[in-house]
Amino acid sequence: MFSLNVPVPGELKRVASELHPALTRFERIRERHTLVAKRFDTSLDDDADSLPRLRERLRPSLRRHVSGGLDLRVTGLDYFETPARGTGPVVYLTVESPDLHRLHRRLCESFGTVAGIEGDDYVPHVTLARGGRIDDAREVVAGRGLEPIEWTATELHVWDSRYREAAARIPLR
Repeated sequence: MFSLNVPVPGELKRVASELHPALTRFERIRERHTLVAKRFDTSLDDDADSLPRLRERLRPSLRRHVSGGLDLRVTGLDYFETPARGTGPVVYLTVESPDLHRLHRRLCESFGTVAGIEGDDYVPHVTLARGGRIDDAREVVAGRGLEPIEWTATELHVWDSRYREAAARIPLR
């Protein structure tokens, strides 16, 4: 229902737009680009279904563990052949961030770990497209280099999947 997402910079959105023609062969192309830091599951934590309680628990945790923002870097393009959830393949931008991994681990300790996609299975990424043929995913990814995109996230968004929008913004500074 809710997730904690890192907003992505305009430069990343521009790269996704430039890749759009190569992604038209997939069943779904993601138009809104987000980077999930943590999903909240009601079977793991009762507060996962209450935005006010979730937000109030997140604020002190984020203040304690994140000072000044999260440093992030998009380094390339890859795909999941068989994702843990939903249809595959999933073509995505790879994200490297020790800051994000540390935050993710701490949030999993506080809110529980969603099996198959979090904890040791967590792969920070920005989904571009999904569904279709593996050969198409291989072709899109093969030999396509990207200039790294670096940014510092100074806020996080609590994403509400029911309404497909940010329900809250939490500053990191």
